[in-house]
Amino acid sequence: MSGEVFVHAPNVVGPVGVKVGVAYTRPRDSINDASPEIPGLSGPGQTFGGAKQAGRVTESGNQTVVSVDGTYGLGEVAPGIDTMVYGGARYGMFKSTEGYGTSGNTTYSSNAFGLGAGAMASYALTGNLSLVADLGADYFFKSTINSNTTRADGSTASDSVSTGDGSYSAFDSRVVRPGTNFKARLGVKYMF
Repeated sequence: MSGEVFVHAPNVVGPVGVKVGVAYTRPRDSINDASPEIPGLSGPGQTFGGAKQAGRVTESGNQTVVSVDGTYGLGEVAPGIDTMVYGGARYGMFKSTEGYGTSGNTTYSSNAFGLGAGAMASYALTGNLSLVADLGADYFFKSTINSNTTRADGSTASDSVSTGDGSYSAFDSRVVRPGTNFKARLGVKYMF
């Protein structure tokens, strides 16, 4: 499930405009199923996916991306269909949680800068309301991964793994976060 809300000021300087948006996603897969077993919760040699299939673990997560784009209006490509291209900076906030039932849970979080670009086409439905199609891609740079574990007895443990840490690749492969993220969205646009 994914959605985005944006504000667009077109034609700030000729066909060049500015678009600011916030996108929210609840990914279906937040922990890599091929990750190693969870000590004390899954059988010998069990993967996270195997433990999940057996009902011993759960996963959840969310991603919030703030975007600031420059836009360039291409005008009407067909009667009533207006198009533009955009590109700019991204700031992503990613969170993934693996749940161990009554044994506790671990939440991984990271914030990353990125770049994105795409194209948007809108079809006028009424004077102020348009149907919008958006195709694009975002790329996020590697960043520090934080983990917070809560155990059944209420005790907690935290860790922070930077990109230069020797254990970074293990954390990075366990947590599902976008490196390159492709998007295709349909929505509506209201012009004030």
